[in-house]
Amino acid sequence: MIRSLTATALILLAPPAFAQSAPPQDGPITCASPVAPEDTEKTLKQRYGKDAVTQELAGAEGEKYRGLVLFPKAMDRRIEIAFTDDKAGRASGLILREAKISRWSIGGITVGSSLANVQKANGKPFLVSGFEWDYGGFVTDWKGGALSRPLQDGCTVTIRFGKKSGAPRSLSGDGVKIASDNATLVKWAPVVTEIGVNFPDK
Repeated sequence: MIRSLTATALILLAPPAFAQSAPPQDGPITCASPVAPEDTEKTLKQRYGKDAVTQELAGAEGEKYRGLVLFPKAMDRRIEIAFTDDKAGRASGLILREAKISRWSIGGITVGSSLANVQKANGKPFLVSGFEWDYGGFVTDWKGGALSRPLQDGCTVTIRFGKKSGAPRSLSGDGVKIASDNATLVKWAPVVTEIGVNFPDK
């Protein structure tokens, strides 16, 4: 009888095999988590519930597009998700932005990381586009460093730098390319303001 009661107690205490673990709310981003290439608007809303909200998001050159935001009320956990078409049939990638810091990271880099920290993670200097225009501050060439390699499963990463104060004239403008160890850039000390993860095409 005692053995039977013990066995019953263990069954009751054990988590059900079909129980779904809660989705991550912070930590490292991979090509499969917290968003995967096969995700759709529907699957993300099923998984994240009220923490997944459809919104109009800012694109390049003032354009808007329909996307999905995870954790819209928590800026340090916010993730913007774009889809391959207007029907939100498949995720094309995600973006971290709109926050001073983020609980998410990619290869040890997060929103708010310094220029020096990114160069250290890359293992060598890299090139950044000139600031003060629509595509300013993006890394354009990792120069063969560690961050030039795609993530496992083929996702690629884009990183953008910026700062509230305006950039010096020598660091500004379309067509300008600046090395990350440039003395003027180092002194201006921009930080990571945006990180994108782009899913591979199927």
